[in-house]
Amino acid sequence: MEKLILKLSAFLNFVIALFLSLMVILVFGNVVLRYAFNSGITWSEEVSRFLFIWSIFLGAIIALKDNEHLGVDTFVKKLSLKGKKITYAISNVLMLITLALIFDGSVKLTILNVDQSAPATGMPYAYIYAVGAFMCICMALIILLKLYRVLFWKTNVSDLIMTTDSEELVEQKHEEQGSKEAGANKS
Repeated sequence: MEKLILKLSAFLNFVIALFLSLMVILVFGNVVLRYAFNSGITWSEEVSRFLFIWSIFLGAIIALKDNEHLGVDTFVKKLSLKGKKITYAISNVLMLITLALIFDGSVKLTILNVDQSAPATGMPYAYIYAVGAFMCICMALIILLKLYRVLFWKTNVSDLIMTTDSEELVEQKHEEQGSKEAGANKS
């Protein structure tokens, strides 16, 4: 399952980079056409907007996988290992419930907008709303994998705490450098 998530993450990174490149090309090309040639591509703005929406939702999946969403962990850091596991499990179950609600709404909006088309491209709006359902499925898989790891494997405490303070990062770097230097001195 973890290999699947890593492959999905690499694929999503590629797709997001592709979408950002296309957005830049379309918007910049349209600006040049408007100012230099007094014309433009009518569907450029619409496609860029759609790509931007998809990029945001796909980026949210990657941010969840890498624990990069905002979080407040002041209370969690003070708990014992068992307390951290319990709060981690509760927060992930709440996220799964939220994802189920978003999934339900996304599916309903997708079905409702199958016959609605965007004015410039004629693309059905269902393609826009389907990203919500896709995001929910991917995020649910990631959360279930993390929950499985926390509940059934011996996990490191740092895996349970979502955020890292900047001071902690500096300390980690100093410790890593110290261990590298000690290893180099032994050789």
